[in-house]
Amino acid sequence: MTVKTGLILAGGGARAAYQVGVLRAVANILPQSSEQPFPIISGTSAGAINALGLAGRPGAFRNRVRTLAAIWGSLASEDIYRTDVFGVARNAAKIAWSLLRTTQHRQQALALLDNGPLRQLLTEVVKFAYIDDAIASGELEAIAVTAMNYSNGHSTTFYQGQAHLVPWQRTHRRSESCRLSVEHLLASSALPTLFPATALDDDFYGDGALRQTRPLSAAIRLGADKLFIIGVSEQGGAFSPDQESGIPPTIPQVLGQLLNAVFLDSIDNDLETLQRVNSLVGSLSAKQLAEAGLPSMRVIDALTISPSRSLGALAQEYIHELPTSTRWFLEKTGSIKPSGSGGALSYILFEQGYCQRLMALGYEDAIAKTDQIRDFFELSESRLRVNRPAFKAHRRPRQSLRDKFPLSLMKTIGRKPQKPVTSAPKSSPPRTLKYVSKSTHGKLGILLPDRHRQ
Repeated sequence: MTVKTGLILAGGGARAAYQVGVLRAVANILPQSSEQPFPIISGTSAGAINALGLAGRPGAFRNRVRTLAAIWGSLASEDIYRTDVFGVARNAAKIAWSLLRTTQHRQQALALLDNGPLRQLLTEVVKFAYIDDAIASGELEAIAVTAMNYSNGHSTTFYQGQAHLVPWQRTHRRSESCRLSVEHLLASSALPTLFPATALDDDFYGDGALRQTRPLSAAIRLGADKLFIIGVSEQGGAFSPDQESGIPPTIPQVLGQLLNAVFLDSIDNDLETLQRVNSLVGSLSAKQLAEAGLPSMRVIDALTISPSRSLGALAQEYIHELPTSTRWFLEKTGSIKPSGSGGALSYILFEQGYCQRLMALGYEDAIAKTDQIRDFFELSESRLRVNRPAFKAHRRPRQSLRDKFPLSLMKTIGRKPQKPVTSAPKSSPPRTLKYVSKSTHGKLGILLPDRHRQ
């Protein structure tokens, strides 16, 4: 019987860059030829975007992770939400107008930030059709994305997988078999109050971490026998207190703690429950479990990798990377603060320096647990030739979204591009030099283009 490994990718906005660093280390530890070590993947919030990045692209696992790292490493806040002065002012005006007209009928959800650029980015770089191929070939058992229904408060898991999987329903939790789309990703990653809710059918959905009391449940119900969990909560939660702890909490502190409660506490609590259930099930025989009416209960092994440093404190070191207009707006609305533990900043700081630092930290934390990762994947001694290069951050010049991910220029990560087309004579109008890949590689789930060379 084949043991099915489930991957749990928690939510946390920009903190999800940490997950990519961990996955890069795992890719270096696993055999280079490994294609998909995680046949079951469950993602929430920004973790759902990483989940689709792994599930929607064929080829070696190492190349899939490299693609994710290249995308996160070139992100800027303007790729996730509008940061231009006009966009920020327009969104602020909408919020102010909605407060004045409390009885108005709105067809569009409102929030502090406009995440229109995120929709465009996901549409261009995620190819959902390739998930069908992975499921049909048996490489992928299932992939799940969780969002919260604002109408009834239920945590809803949307999954796409093998035909034999049966939907489930529990108290305030339900699942729905469907074909995943950009709308599901936007709904799962709609940070409360920061990003607008997304309409799915007749209901509006928000960040999947809201009301997600059992984040490990989806992967287990989809058939996972053991779980590889990448959290975004600090190990042990014991860090130095805020320097401003002697004064009453500010709005950013309150908002930051609310987000921490949403994103960070549920996995730790569910892990404790899993450990208690494992202790109980492990002490009973299969016959005893059947007599008790629990024939499907089994011991679920789990390995968790989580940050060794406070990501909120790290975010404070990169607050200067926020665009001026966005920083001014968020400070005036009390969403972030210029000093202390960072508040909500660590969730919305989609900037190169911060994301690169999180990926480097994730890589370091995972490499430190190399032996545990080897044991988890049951690697034999003959396959333990581990490549441990230091994590290298490659900064790229700031570009527009179209320059970063134009549909006409795409390549596989790691492929060497052809020589550039010779430029036109000086007398001719200037034109942009384009780089074309050697092969089209028609079936790519996550595609990353060659960039315009500066």
